[in-house]
Amino acid sequence: MRKKIVAGNWKMNTTPAEGVELIKGVIAQKGEVCSCVNFIVAPPFTHLSEVVKVAKGSGIAVGAQNCAAEAKGAYTGEVSAKMIASLGVDYVILGHSERREYYGETSETLNKKMVQAYENNLIPIYCVGEKLEERESGKHFDVIRAQIEEVVFNLTPEQFSKLIIAYEPVWAIGTGKTATADQAQEVHAFIRKVLADKFGAAAADTAILYGGSCKPSNAAEIFSKEDVDGGLIGGASLVATDFINIGKGFSK
Repeated sequence: MRKKIVAGNWKMNTTPAEGVELIKGVIAQKGEVCSCVNFIVAPPFTHLSEVVKVAKGSGIAVGAQNCAAEAKGAYTGEVSAKMIASLGVDYVILGHSERREYYGETSETLNKKMVQAYENNLIPIYCVGEKLEERESGKHFDVIRAQIEEVVFNLTPEQFSKLIIAYEPVWAIGTGKTATADQAQEVHAFIRKVLADKFGAAAADTAILYGGSCKPSNAAEIFSKEDVDGGLIGGASLVATDFINIGKGFSK
């Protein structure tokens, strides 16, 4: 039985005080959602520690939005996986479309980050997805396959068993365009097949999250699809009630 996961990526939003209030709001309403749903929040680095403290014992896990490709050293401005793990963080988002687009992260970089994550017992949420021009030219499956083969295929079976995948249709994020639930299912099923080609039956247990514009109004339809196991939520995760209502997209 695959886990049902609703993960909130706060991106570069909230001050430490605002982040604490946000996680308190999520905790206060969590009981309204099926206990089968696993909630994760990923605050900015500046308040990971405070959010971990508040979330402790609530059943809500905490993730980081990124980690360095190196273990330590003269890398000004970077935050290592060991530093993150020492705070009590359990997850780390890797390969997010914004990291690929704005900061030039490549598969080579992400392979190093994967090593750091696993060495420090962080569970990666690995993001894949295509841009608008790649979808319109019919190359989206090739792009996603490459993003998986160049990074995920380097994992051991044990490492793979802990991995979470997030599909981001980059073309449907903040563009006014919307991916349908059927389009999400099509790509999620494709991802699971690519994973199965390498890891066999274990791919059936891998949680694949939808990272498009998921809102309370469309969560239930998207989550009803066979290969969609939850969402990696951006803007809607910044409002506790919206985030909780997305979790309600999974029927009890």
